[in-house]
Amino acid sequence: MFFWIEQGTHKQMGKKPTLSAAVITYNEEKNIQACLDSVSDFVDEIIVLDSFSTDATESICRANPKVRFSQHPFNGHIEQKNRALEKCSSEWILCLDADERVTAGLRTSIEGFLERNPNIAGIKFPRLTYHMHRFIRHGGWYPNARYRLVRKGMAKWGGENPHDKLLLKGKGGKISGDLLHLTARDLSHQVDTINKFSSIAALMRYNKGKRFHLWRLLLKPVSKFLEIYMVKAGFLDGLQGFIIAISSSYSSFLKEAKLFELDVLDTEKPSNLSSLYQKKT
Repeated sequence: MFFWIEQGTHKQMGKKPTLSAAVITYNEEKNIQACLDSVSDFVDEIIVLDSFSTDATESICRANPKVRFSQHPFNGHIEQKNRALEKCSSEWILCLDADERVTAGLRTSIEGFLERNPNIAGIKFPRLTYHMHRFIRHGGWYPNARYRLVRKGMAKWGGENPHDKLLLKGKGGKISGDLLHLTARDLSHQVDTINKFSSIAALMRYNKGKRFHLWRLLLKPVSKFLEIYMVKAGFLDGLQGFIIAISSSYSSFLKEAKLFELDVLDTEKPSNLSSLYQKKT
């Protein structure tokens, strides 16, 4: 069940509840400072669960007095994010990625929501992506509202690695305000991400029993391009929209091609994945 949370529709319910922010990191020195700065002055604590970064991520985090920093070996986005949830001590938890920032409008909506503190499990809000020097508002990229503010004990991360999502144990709501997402530094970074994430997705699908089908290899890339560029109006984002549609098509192709490697060619695992990722036999 879902409903919209409007400003002023609920009376304040006693003391304002506490709020944690939860972030997982690995070599995020270029992103983590801005992420922390966007929440530091209105949350009660920031849980950072790191996967043994080798850059300046740890020192940046420890310099913030609200950060509770810890480390754990990484064995999947879902698993690591659930560990971060468990470490939070507040009544409400704001779940962020290191490349995301809370905008002023979203902060206002979150603070108003916490003052009312309705009896629900979580709320979603739009995520606005900045990519290739423009905000992307079409192609299915916006509003792309996701549950990110949840009551402790009333949600967990699920879905399929690396495309995780929060699953609520109760009713959800929605507020206004954008979560800013800086998805990639440039196109080269995006291609690297597509290569890594397609490897994870292919291996996870294989381990769940999914097998290669030629028709998917032939048709999925085409249908993905048409979905992003035409059906979801990616063309309205200019040349960037076209590049995004092609990139999404390429990602679909790689997932199917790598499943072919794993299934038909019996490859152990994609070579760009660490030993933490294993093929189930």
